[in-house]
Amino acid sequence: MLDLAGTALDAVDRELLRHPAVGGVILFSRNFESPEQIADLASSIHVLREPGLLIGVDQEGGRVQRFRDGFTRLPPAGRFGRLHALDPARARAACRSIAWLMAAELRAVGVDFSFAPVLDLDRAISQVIGDRGFAAQVESVRELAVAWMDGARHGGMASVGKHFPGHGGVAADSHAELPTDARAFAEIEREDLAPFRCLIDHGLEAMMPAHVVYPSIDRRPAGFSSIWLRDILRGGLDFQGVIFSDDLNMMAAGAGGGYVERAQSAIQAGCDMLLICNNRPAAVAIVDAFGEHHDPVAQLRQLRMHGRGQVDRVSLHERPEWQRAIRYVAQLEEFETLALGLDDPTSPERAE
Repeated sequence: MLDLAGTALDAVDRELLRHPAVGGVILFSRNFESPEQIADLASSIHVLREPGLLIGVDQEGGRVQRFRDGFTRLPPAGRFGRLHALDPARARAACRSIAWLMAAELRAVGVDFSFAPVLDLDRAISQVIGDRGFAAQVESVRELAVAWMDGARHGGMASVGKHFPGHGGVAADSHAELPTDARAFAEIEREDLAPFRCLIDHGLEAMMPAHVVYPSIDRRPAGFSSIWLRDILRGGLDFQGVIFSDDLNMMAAGAGGGYVERAQSAIQAGCDMLLICNNRPAAVAIVDAFGEHHDPVAQLRQLRMHGRGQVDRVSLHERPEWQRAIRYVAQLEEFETLALGLDDPTSPERAE
């Protein structure tokens, strides 16, 4: 899964994206000018291949939202967690509704899925996670993550749980260095793995492992570890969905060796699709190295990631689900800044 430099495909992009080893495109803020432009870009990507290439984006909300102008500014996940501490039913309803909004707005422009939700516990240790995580409490994360996944599905979108088995217990940022989490497996299993296990039981479509080393389990980062991916995730937790590597261009991924070597290590460990971003020469090298690679099981898993249904943006804004979600966004902002109540007597979810 590769990235693009600009807001439209050029001839070099088209040739690369037609390579049989390429399975998708991840979009960033630099690829975005307007909803109309991103819809044209998505269409130009999808028509290159049959079945179409997957298109993903990080549209979590809060600090991590690649498309903004013309899209609803989504709240960070931590805001749902703070509401959950006061009104769990209301928080679940808001989370479900806003996840639908996220999915529906992306589907309206042809994007297949967002790399969300974040399932890491916000232990107030990791700044790179922080309020991207729902909460520190396992039960809150489980309930809100299920609500998010349900809402995204209603909007026609699969979900990607990240960062397995949990990035919240380390301070280091894996974008810049290799974090190490020295806790025993029993503690990780009891706490950090619980949200992942819960979403797997609810049919989670995809997972992204962390570029974090857990030395009590394996000296290799989780994304390069067959113990974590094949033995624990596939074997122990019976996960049947897609395993996306985290970006192989991140500093922490250097533990896997050179770019082709780390790509091969991630595949051997159990990843189904590799992300390589912001490094076109490395992407080309990996694509060339995997020209003969063929994994029909992985390809079947990836079919679940294609978006379902699509409405035009005008019709979307007329739907009662959109209007309800916008109210929740506004009320969550009000809750965060003024600590006001969030009652919405017009919402059927209030009975939950």
